[in-house]
Amino acid sequence: MASVPTNPAEPRGRESSVGELLSDVTSDVQSLFRQEVELAKAEVKEEATKAGKAAGMYGGAGFAGYMVLLFLSLAAVLGLANVMDEVWAALIVTAVWAVIAAVLYQRGRTRMRTVNPKPEQTVETMKENAQWARHPTR
Repeated sequence: MASVPTNPAEPRGRESSVGELLSDVTSDVQSLFRQEVELAKAEVKEEATKAGKAAGMYGGAGFAGYMVLLFLSLAAVLGLANVMDEVWAALIVTAVWAVIAAVLYQRGRTRMRTVNPKPEQTVETMKENAQWARHPTR
């Protein structure tokens, strides 16, 4: 059996064997899957970077808000202490903060459930690639 030229510069008058065609398809599929893995890595890295930056901003805002609320709470306790016993004033302010903490916890929990760590675009293209690999002529 004569060897078929693999050089693209050679004339196309000769037909490739089935083995060569399968080798080409296998190589192309491997390349495609490697590219899909790289796409998935890029997507996950991009989302993780966005989440990290947002978390840092939340951290800074949380600390600043903590300081504001600490001094506001102290002012509220001192203000209420003018009209009632200091212990009751402190307990009232503490109870208000407990309610606020519970509400914020519930809202944060609800929002966290909307986070999607799965790379949707990559999963979709992988499904399309798998379908094409099973039926390349469709």
